[in-house]
This record gives sequence, structure tokens and C-alpha cells, in this order.
Amino acid sequence: MMQEELTIPIPGEIRQMLNRTPEELARDMRLYMALMLFQLGKLSSGAAAEMAGVPRVMFLDLCAEYDIPVPQITSDDLHRELASA
Repeated sequence: MMQEELTIPIPGEIRQMLNRTPEELARDMRLYMALMLFQLGKLSSGAAAEMAGVPRVMFLDLCAEYDIPVPQITSDDLHRELASA
């Protein structure tokens, strides 16, 4: 999949308050954005996992960690996902 790069201005004090390197902050922001878009129903769990840069199973575990409900997967959805893997 083709990737695009976005530039988001962040005040330096915020990064320092969070005690994150620019790379760590970028990774965290990708994850948080993916979690939020999934929670809002804008992305599937597979697309959100890809955005976050983690395997889908790990993304679903992170959803549980952040108390984001995961809808039950139907058997048809599971078959489609397994076929595309």
C-alpha cells in the first residue's frame, strides 16, 4: 500500500512534557489516531492496525487496553479476512 507522509506541527513543550523522542511521538500519534478512527467506525480493525503499524491481533489487544469496544466479527467477516491473509 502506498504511504503518505503528513506534517503536524506540535509545540516542543508538548513533546518534552510527554518525554518522547520525535520518532516515539510519531509512533504514538499513529496508534492513537488509528484507535480513534476505529472507535468512530471510520476504519476497520485491519485498516487501523495497518495505520498503527502493528499486527491486527495486537491492535485488538490495544483496543481492550484502551477500553475501546470491538464489535463481534461475523463468520462471513472472518472467512473474508482469512481468505485475504
